[in-house]
Amino acid sequence: MSEPVKLSSVERRDLSVRRRNRNAAIVSILGLGLVCFSYYFYQVFFTPNIETKGQSVYVLVHRGETWKAVLDSVDKTHTVVDRLSMHFVARLMKYDRPGAVKPGRYELKDGYTNRQLIGILRAGIQSPLKLTFANVRLRSELAAKLSHQIDARPAQIDSLLSSPDYTRSLGFDTTTVLTMFIPNTYQLYWNTSAPNLMQRLKKEYEKFWTPARDEAREKEHLTRAQVSTLASIVEAEQQQHADERPRIAAVYLNRLKKGMKLQADPTVVYANHDFTIKRVLNVHLQKDSPYNTYKYAGLPPGPIDLPSIASIDAVLHPEENNYLYFCAKDDFSGYHAFAVNEAGHLLNARRYQAALNRAGIR
Repeated sequence: MSEPVKLSSVERRDLSVRRRNRNAAIVSILGLGLVCFSYYFYQVFFTPNIETKGQSVYVLVHRGETWKAVLDSVDKTHTVVDRLSMHFVARLMKYDRPGAVKPGRYELKDGYTNRQLIGILRAGIQSPLKLTFANVRLRSELAAKLSHQIDARPAQIDSLLSSPDYTRSLGFDTTTVLTMFIPNTYQLYWNTSAPNLMQRLKKEYEKFWTPARDEAREKEHLTRAQVSTLASIVEAEQQQHADERPRIAAVYLNRLKKGMKLQADPTVVYANHDFTIKRVLNVHLQKDSPYNTYKYAGLPPGPIDLPSIASIDAVLHPEENNYLYFCAKDDFSGYHAFAVNEAGHLLNARRYQAALNRAGIR
């Protein structure tokens, strides 16, 4: 058996030097790799990856969506600088795990890092929206307007509003339930369900009807629903000049107290369900409907639109006058000419009709 080759002291020194150099190279490579990885880790986690250019950008996360679908929606906003890093961080932050995706409406803020973006999505930190609704006549219109702003289908909302049992639970019927919707701006979350929205608006309705407002309506011997119904007529009569609404409200209240038919043209338009009518004719007056106040005395069974707060308050605080009639002024200013008797009213009406004929309005 041969003996191991003995290295000289010089050879041993050279071998040791080579080992040290090799180890140093390995350490350097590992160190460089660590530095590169650390830099990349810092980049993908802590540098801005959302650029909105000062615009308000939101992404909607629907129920049942996958994490990839959510990130695709974010990417489609064209605010993402590096899509790959966003997906990388999403996995590291376990956004791909079951239950991590939470439905809602999220704001993509300028300068968001991947960590911030995935953080708000995982935590369900939504941006509230401002719910509004106005210029609504029909239940179907209201359902459509509400559904465009929250995560509920029109049919879901309409089914609640058309349910006798459900509307009764709110203290209304299927006709008067629309008076519960006071046009205002309400802050809530996009993923509010249809039933939760109804409960929220019922609370807002109760807050709206303060003791002072209830005292004012009792003075006029009206229920809350009747106030809103009359206010809807007042608003339909005067859409341009809110300052005239207390005077118009007084006319209708005077007629109600005398047992006179309201004879309000907007109710005839509503009864015919033809909102293109610009001039109410005798043929329109023949429509048999409880909303036709030329045929039936008293208030219609429900509102003909969603009246504004200003119109509701006009009914609660009407002008003190003895007027029983009014019609549009012949100068087309949007204001009305008022009369205390039929003779004066007919004179005003002839002037207005002549103006319509001159303008070619049929």
